Amino acid sequence: MAQSATGGPPGGGPRVREIPEGDNRPRLVCPDCGFINYENPKIVVGAVVTWQDRFLLCRRAINPRKGHWTIPAGFLELNESVIDGARREAVEEACAAIEIDALLAVYNVPRISQVQLIYRATLPRPDFAAGEESLEVALFDWGALPWDDLAFPSVRWALHHFDEVRSMASFAPRTNPLGEAGNY
Repeated sequence: MAQSATGGPPGGGPRVREIPEGDNRPRLVCPDCGFINYENPKIVVGAVVTWQDRFLLCRRAINPRKGHWTIPAGFLELNESVIDGARREAVEEACAAIEIDALLAVYNVPRISQVQLIYRATLPRPDFAAGEESLEVALFDWGALPWDDLAFPSVRWALHHFDEVRSMASFAPRTNPLGEAGNY
C-alpha cells in the first residue's frame, strides 16, 4: 500500500500542513474532513521521595540516560490525575508506595516539549525495589547523592528545590532556575 509523505495511507487523515482558520501556526490538517491534529507538550510527573532524610533514587534501565540516577518520574497517562501519575511512577520504577504532601516544582523544558510536575513525597516504610525501568534503587544521604551521575538537569533542580523547602510546611512551587530552560 502506498503511503503519503506523513507515513499514513494516501487520501486519509491529517496530511496537509497549513495554518487553520483562527489559528496562528501551521498544523497537520485533513483536507477531507477538516480535522486538525494538535500536537501538544508531554506532561511528566514525579516526586522527590525521602525516608528519614534520605533520598530515593532510581538508576535508569532505559534510554535516554540509561545507567544514570533519577527521581521516580515519567509521562502522565491518559485519564490519570497528576498525583495518581506520580504515585504510579514510584510504583513502576521503585516498587514504592509514596505519600505526597505538596507540589514541589513545575519545570518547563520547551526544547523537548515537556512540562514537568514534581511533588514532595515520603516513604512511609523503607520498602522499595527496582522496577522494570530501573537497574537499581537506593536511598542516599544528601552528602552522598550521585550529583555527577544524575540523568537530567531537572533532577538536580528538584533535589536543590527540595533542600530549599525541606523544613517548610507550605511554600510556592519552584520553577526552572533563572536562565535555565531545560537544555538537556
